[in-house]
Amino acid sequence: MSRTGRVERVTKESSVLVEIDLDGTGRTEVATGVPFFDHMLDALGKHGSLDLVVRATGDTEIDAHHTVEDVAIVFGQALKQALGDKSGIRRFGDAWIPMDEALAQAVVDVSGRPYCVHTGEPDSMAGFVVGGNYPTVLNRHVFESIAFHAGIALHVRVTGGRDPHHITEAEYKAIARALRAATEPDARLAGGTASTKGVLES
Repeated sequence: MSRTGRVERVTKESSVLVEIDLDGTGRTEVATGVPFFDHMLDALGKHGSLDLVVRATGDTEIDAHHTVEDVAIVFGQALKQALGDKSGIRRFGDAWIPMDEALAQAVVDVSGRPYCVHTGEPDSMAGFVVGGNYPTVLNRHVFESIAFHAGIALHVRVTGGRDPHHITEAEYKAIARALRAATEPDARLAGGTASTKGVLES
């Protein structure tokens, strides 16, 4: 069964296309006009073993916010589409990722019930811009947007770090690894659902 998603979204602020294959090998094609965000999405695909296409244009001459937000929304929608009825998957996943001095944990429940908890980033990240194009204050908004539109519970926790680049990269890679674990087929379920209800909420 194909586990793919393809979603397009066009507004006055941006035009976004996202394609996801959950059973990919980490091939990525990403262009958003926000170079550091491209780097993070590339890491999300590679470490999540997702084949991922992201093409976006937006009013980045004003700010990265609209484009980054809209890509996160569409990514979440495409992920939800690719998950289908979620039968046969592990459902839960978690990962710890170090990036030099930084350490981040992500825990995922592909439950159909959207929720996001994001803690531990140092206060200095609220005013930091990586590479002159990606404000790290957007991290939480990205994670919340993905969780809400994909219908997943996502907890992201930073337990150490000084460099905003390292912290952000550890967070994205942890999410990628946790998603990979949660969405992988579990042979012991024999196509069933990892829920006492017999269904994961949609």
